[in-house]
Amino acid sequence: MKILVLNAGSSSQKNCLYHLEDTLPNVPPEPLWEAKVDWSRHQGVAELKVKTTDAVVEEELRTDSRSVVMSHLLDTLTQGKTQVIKDPVEIDVVGHRVVHGGQEYRESIVVTPEVKQAIARLSSFAPIHNPANLEGIEAIEQILLDVPQVAVFDTAFHSQLPLGAAVYPGPYEWFEQGIRRYGFHGINHQYCAQQTAQLLGRELKSLRLITCHLGNGCSLAAIRGGTSIDTTMGFTPLEGLMMGSRSGSVDPGILIHLLRHQGIDADKLDEILNRASGLKGISGISNDMRQIVSAKAEGNSRAQLAFDIYIHSLRSHIGAMLATLGGLDALVFTGGVGENQPPVRAAACEAFDFLGMKLDLEKNAQSPADQEISTLDSTVRVLIIQAQEDWAIASECWRLVNS
Repeated sequence: MKILVLNAGSSSQKNCLYHLEDTLPNVPPEPLWEAKVDWSRHQGVAELKVKTTDAVVEEELRTDSRSVVMSHLLDTLTQGKTQVIKDPVEIDVVGHRVVHGGQEYRESIVVTPEVKQAIARLSSFAPIHNPANLEGIEAIEQILLDVPQVAVFDTAFHSQLPLGAAVYPGPYEWFEQGIRRYGFHGINHQYCAQQTAQLLGRELKSLRLITCHLGNGCSLAAIRGGTSIDTTMGFTPLEGLMMGSRSGSVDPGILIHLLRHQGIDADKLDEILNRASGLKGISGISNDMRQIVSAKAEGNSRAQLAFDIYIHSLRSHIGAMLATLGGLDALVFTGGVGENQPPVRAAACEAFDFLGMKLDLEKNAQSPADQEISTLDSTVRVLIIQAQEDWAIASECWRLVNS
């Protein structure tokens, strides 16, 4: 079975092609083909990078159309002089990451007209992502016609949050209007929980886990018995931890003050909180933790402050998840920062030394993928799990088609 995965963002898109046999492998296979699209550098220009086991091709297309880009990318799989894969590929199913599934979708589902309508309706909850996800689905419809498509929702894994964790303490009418904690990064949180159980040789249902998805966007999940019972992102991906350019949680009174006294409207507030805050806003340097750590080492005080706030936020939210779980078997780091920044992991874990959590400093410095980095006598296991969101989406497609 050939499964094409589309992971579409507002200004980028990652595509992978997997070939699966009759059973799902325990270890994620290398994709046959990968394609990355970036519209962020130059307006109206799509920068493409296509990679196979044999070749890497980079080029630019002057277009804003996702359909045009997808058609061009699929040509590299199936026909003509642009083909970069050895034999033409017949795609059996296409899987899409869809950021917001609302309260309707608690698991992956085959795309129908009704599902498309729901994704469009939920765009009011995820205006940056859901329209791009829907655009990707419609582009595939135009190009591949009747090939089945599957929507894999980022919110689905958190759909069983207890109401005590999901409902905000505003008027009850908010909840009736669909304003509640949905949580995000669910595809990767679920994958990391499954991989952790496998690596530890334990049944997932027996474990209490905190998974730390730390990238440009950051979220934690408290997972008990394989189910998410608490998470840091909420109604939108803006809540919770300090992030690359997002503020995370702040006193809502600050926002009222800005609206009343500084003449800022909702659009400007959105811009500040999502794109001009976090590491970028505090440091004045970058939303990239690598640059923050480098500048901090050179004595930059604002980079040091940004790092300190980030660690304070991370420790505080780990503590909150720990209280929800009532104990902890393993702490898991994933995502670009979680997988590749030893100082972040070390600083986060240091605060929980009183629990008997101990890092193997040599292992931590090496940032090994899919391995334990705690000492043998640590009472809490600490692991790094490589994010495999595209593979998780492909696995969901395989299960749905073969169920």
